Amino acid sequence: MYQRILVPVDGSSTSAEGLAEAIRLAKLTGGRLRIVHILDELSFALGMDVYVGHSGDWLGALRANAVTLLEKARAQAQDAGVEAEVVLRDGFKAGAVHDQVVTEAVDSKADLIVLGTHGRRGLSRWAMGSSAEHILRVAPVPVLLIRAPEAAAKVESERFSLPDGQVANQ
Repeated sequence: MYQRILVPVDGSSTSAEGLAEAIRLAKLTGGRLRIVHILDELSFALGMDVYVGHSGDWLGALRANAVTLLEKARAQAQDAGVEAEVVLRDGFKAGAVHDQVVTEAVDSKADLIVLGTHGRRGLSRWAMGSSAEHILRVAPVPVLLIRAPEAAAKVESERFSLPDGQVANQ
């Protein structure tokens, strides 16, 4: 069944839900996870807003935070007895996140993609787009979408983390 499961993570509670489901599924099938985090122009641009007032290397801080995120995800999988490898795609010239997820699925010969989705609707979906929907439409393998509880996704969209780990509100 599903032996190579790709799990994109971004640090949100939604992606944590996706990771938890992927771990459960990998335990059932005896599969292994490939956990990927993607840095792109949008994450860099959003990071610049977050890091205003902080001197130093913003891109370096984004990369360091990404490595920490990936290592925590790997440890979570390993604690559950699931093999996991991590990949940081630093794709500033490789296209949008959803395109890079699909490319990673092809490159890694994934059997399944498991990802959390905010389940945005209406105007917020139109304004923010839907990476999950795009992945679902073009992925060459099955995609399992794990929808976050709406209240949690709404609260999370109003918060962001500073480089020192503190949480700020918009």
